[in-house]
Formats: sequence, structure tokens, C-alpha cells
Amino acid sequence: MLFNSLEFLFVFLPLALLVFFGAARLSDRAAIISLALLSIAFYSWWDIRFLPVLGASIAFNYLMAKGIERADRSRKPVLAIAITLNLATLFLYKYLDFSIASINAAFHLSIPLQHLALPLGISFFTFTQIAYLVDVYKKEAHTSQPADYLLFVTYFPHLIAGPILHHAQMMPQFKTERILKPHAEAFVIGIIFITIGLVKKVLVADHIARYATPVFAMNGETGALGALEAWTGILAYSLQLYFDFSGYCDMAIGISLLFNIDLPLNFASPYKSASIIEFWRRWHMTLSQFLRNYLYIPLGGNRQGTARRYTNLFLTMLLGGLWHGANWTFVVWGCMHGLYLIINHGFSLVHRKLGLPEIPAGIGLLLTFIAVVFAWVPFRADNLTDTVSMWKSMLAMNGIGDTASMLSHIPFRKALAEVMAGILVVMLLPNSQQIAASAKEHLFREEPAAAMKWTLAGLLFGIIFSYAVMSIGHVSEFLYFQF
Repeated sequence: MLFNSLEFLFVFLPLALLVFFGAARLSDRAAIISLALLSIAFYSWWDIRFLPVLGASIAFNYLMAKGIERADRSRKPVLAIAITLNLATLFLYKYLDFSIASINAAFHLSIPLQHLALPLGISFFTFTQIAYLVDVYKKEAHTSQPADYLLFVTYFPHLIAGPILHHAQMMPQFKTERILKPHAEAFVIGIIFITIGLVKKVLVADHIARYATPVFAMNGETGALGALEAWTGILAYSLQLYFDFSGYCDMAIGISLLFNIDLPLNFASPYKSASIIEFWRRWHMTLSQFLRNYLYIPLGGNRQGTARRYTNLFLTMLLGGLWHGANWTFVVWGCMHGLYLIINHGFSLVHRKLGLPEIPAGIGLLLTFIAVVFAWVPFRADNLTDTVSMWKSMLAMNGIGDTASMLSHIPFRKALAEVMAGILVVMLLPNSQQIAASAKEHLFREEPAAAMKWTLAGLLFGIIFSYAVMSIGHVSEFLYFQF
């Protein structure tokens, strides 16, 4: 059941709200338990075969957290066992066949692949729980009631594709009276986020995918695209991923607000970044925070000299790339961003020491965007051969292409125009957080014109939401569901 499906929007979500707030009239415990059960039902809708994996993971990690909390000298071994078994489970389902295939290719073997189905959301709920275990070990978190922990892990707006939740952001909210009654302000802002996210997914991401997919397919078949075709395809994919991922994040935030629960921001106009450092403060923010807090800093961070700092950066991004999928293309993508960050930090250090003038923001934005787009090629390509051939095409090593023929072909002209329009939207228009903040500021003022603003805003978002719903045809998964 997808956020962008009619059954979710008009069946599951309204029923979930009725059940949750109905249970809240009985007690806060009933509300928490009902929302946890609704989340389990949401997860089971996809494929109930995966439910035992999720349930076993939650039960195991809750018991291990209890064990860490109660242990004294054995705290560290218990944590090590818990993390090892979590990663082993993730490896089994996500990386076993990748490892076997790599070994077969390297040593000319024929070990059979296992073809295990990948449980939905396993990367997200595994990382969420590893972070919780580490914080319990550091005495920065304490084990809570089983129902609270169950909801923390399974909470359906985040379960399949994030954000990666932190206990300090979520556990206190489950214990507040605020979540037990509907609030007009949270409901209105939630609807705004849902509408914006639905528009991004249905009207933009799925539409512009029609320009990216054929180009990458053609690249895989021929490996000899013209530069204009290649750039149109990769820019279309860059926009598809941007609107698809940010659309999911917006809908997750909006859905959660209907239950009076705030999810952490996960996306903040990353293509407006003037450096790769800034990009990673804006793109998949909860993953960046997880990698920094639970990988980069434990590796030593920047505490052991410049060379070790850059090594830690590179390793963190390499593993961050591999987190996205079991393919060497994701390793390349992670390595590229590791090198980007090393270059960015190194340049900033030299720049400060020499007292050089600041680089204009426009130049920094352009260079960052081009670097990110080049790195999206292995992120999207099926294999390294297709990655290299796409890069060659982008660098015009196969020529510019039959420019006159392509520009006279109406679908290509339309694709080029829409890609350019999409880039302008991304770069110039406010993001969903800014739109929601502006709505919150103007709609909830006590002033004579408030009624008129409510009416106009309601009509506007009602029309937009209705158009997006009517445009739902083939319901496609969000791209980050595959990770």
C-alpha cells in the first residue's frame, strides 16, 4: 500500500485516524497500542511473509537493549553481539547474493545464488535499532515500555523508506497528551505537506521518469548516446529522484502530523547547495546524521589528524553508498562522494590559510550541482559498464548527437523544455517547509481577513489535491523503497 495510492489516501489513512483517536478516548496506552497495530497492518499489506523478520528484529533488539541496560562489565560484549547479529541479518537478505556473485566473478566459481526476498524497509528499521542500542549502551537512552518501542520501530509513516528515526526525537512524543486529540493546526499543515508530496510524486517525478528511463535503457543497449541525449536523460533522472524522494518525505511528515507527531526533516533543497559539504547537510539528512554519529565519529572523526580524518570521511561515504544497495555502482557512488568531501574540506582548509576571497555562491552552486549529477550516473545505472558509457556520452566522447534532428523532434523538445523548467523550479521556488511555514504564519493569525485566507487556501489546496488524485494512474513505488 503506497502513500500515493487511492486505497491508502481514502481507506487506510481515514480508518487509521478514526481508530487512533477513538482509542485515545479510552487511554493513552490504548492509543499507542492501536497505532502500533495499525503500523504492523500497514507493513503486512505489502507481504505478510516479511512480518516475522520485522517481529523477530524488534523482539531481539528490545531484549538486547534490556540486557545492555542491566549489564555492568559485560555491556560492551552484549552490544557487540547485538550489532553483529543485526548486521548479519542485513547481510543475509541484502548482500549475500551480491557477495557470492562478486566471489564467482573474481575467482571464476559457480556458487549458486540464494535469491532471498529482501524484506521491505530492512535497512531503515535495522539502522534505527542499532542507533538505539548504541545510545542505551552510552546511557543516553533508556528502555521504554514494549508498546512504545514497538511503535518507535514500526511507525508506518517512516517504516518503509525513512526517515531514520532517533529515540530522542520520537519517544517523548509518544508520552505527551498532545497526540491524543486532533489539532486543527497540525491537521491543516499535514494536509499541505501531503498535497505537496503527492504533487511531487504523481505530477512531477513519475512524469519526468518517462524521459530518464528510455535514455538509460538506450545507453545500456548501445552505449553510444550523443551528449545532448545523455545530459537530458541524467538531468531528468536527477529531477525524478529529487521530486520522488522529497515527495515521499513530505507525505511522511504530513501523514505523521495528522497524528500530532513530528517526524525529523530529511530533505531541505539539496540542489541549492553551494558545496558538497552543504549538500550532505540537506540530502537524506537523517542518514547523514546516522553516518556521522554512529560511523564517522566512532572511527575517530577529525580527532586524529588530517589524513585520518579524510580516511574516515572516505570510508563513511563508501559504506553509505553500499547501504543504498548491493551493487558495485553504489560503491562507486559512495566513493565519489567521499572524494568530493575530501576535496571540499581540503580546498576550504587551503582557502582559509591563504586568505583567498570567497568563491561566488553561484559558481559554487553550479559546480556542486554538476558534481552531484555526475555521481547520479552510477546511482541509476545497472552496472559499471553502463556507468562508464554514460559518462563518455556526457563528455561528448560519442559526439554531440544529431542536434538538428533531436531538436526538431517534438517529444525531445518537450523533454528538454520540461527538464529545464524542473531545474528552475528546484532552484528558484520555496521548498515545502517554507510553504508550510508561510501557511502556518498567515492562516492562524487572529485578524479580520483570516476567514478569507482560510477559504482561499482551502480552495487552492483542494483543487491541487483533487487534480493530483485524478492524475493517479499506474501507482509506482517511491524510488527509495528499493533501498
